[in-house]
Amino acid sequence: MKTLLSVIGARPQFIKAAPVSRAVRAQGGFRDIIVHTGQHFDRDMSDVFFDELGLPKPDHHLGIHGGGHGAMTGRMIVALEELSLAVKPDAFVIYGDTNSTLAAAIVAAKLYIPIAHIEAGLRSFKPMPEEINRVVADRVSRWLLCPTDLAVRNLAAEGISEGVYNVGDVMYDTTLLIRDRANQHSKIIDELGLTPGAFSLATIHRAENTDSAEALAEVASYLAEVARERPVVLPLHPRTRQAAAKFNIDLSSLRIIDPVGYLDMTALIAGCQSVLTDSGGVQKEAYFHRKPCVTLRDATEWVETVETGWNRLWKGPDYLPRRDNNAYGDGHAAEKIVDILAAQT
Repeated sequence: MKTLLSVIGARPQFIKAAPVSRAVRAQGGFRDIIVHTGQHFDRDMSDVFFDELGLPKPDHHLGIHGGGHGAMTGRMIVALEELSLAVKPDAFVIYGDTNSTLAAAIVAAKLYIPIAHIEAGLRSFKPMPEEINRVVADRVSRWLLCPTDLAVRNLAAEGISEGVYNVGDVMYDTTLLIRDRANQHSKIIDELGLTPGAFSLATIHRAENTDSAEALAEVASYLAEVARERPVVLPLHPRTRQAAAKFNIDLSSLRIIDPVGYLDMTALIAGCQSVLTDSGGVQKEAYFHRKPCVTLRDATEWVETVETGWNRLWKGPDYLPRRDNNAYGDGHAAEKIVDILAAQT
């Protein structure tokens, strides 16, 4: 039986890994060792997602979080190398664009272990940490498992065509699996006293919005303007909470809540009037639930959502005419990924 080493560490990766892990177990030909780096570590940002998504508990928890990009990534590299030498996996499976992704990609490449990069080919064409992580991961991966045709074209423009597959978006798989359960079991809208369709949902966590007082103040001011028209619910990311305290940024006009699990987050997106976010994953989830989104960044890697009128940049033009977006596959991306790995490992 072949061994996969699946490296995850942050909320979006738990969501992406859930359908893939389910498909791996159903296929039956792999031993899937799940490694949690610890990048997101508290219960509301980590454990609850394993519980709600049916993701197996990690086989290894590295407990690495905090510090700057270099310190965190370096510690992950050391720990993942030691683990890899002990486990001797046949392939690494990595997700997205976090420090955990970068660390795993470097370790696997230097140990000559083939890499499957899920969500390959995304580009925002901005010098942001996530973009660097994406590019490095794509350069060293054997299987580039793209969520959209545009991601395939991005790789082709960089001279990468071998091992490239458009499998669809695994987050769409998860949305289809979870949305009915969220509707039945989440009570968060009632608990918060919100009126469905009459509030906006915001998330802020990217370094570009939290690393300076000026940037965070500008985002907070924008959200405060929206809050004059309707309540803005902000599940407050630990990084953003720390930055707001450090820079003395006033968030009192917003409805601040603690981070929420996937079922409650799904219910909030499904029940809101609009989404305001700097998260790549939440942009897509807004589209999956057909909610207009404002991206609190200067660029987005999910340009399909902009081209079809469901998303816009906060400092850019207004929404384009709205139409359906068929870019993200049929909800069976995870099965396609496992079929590719089963045939080639």
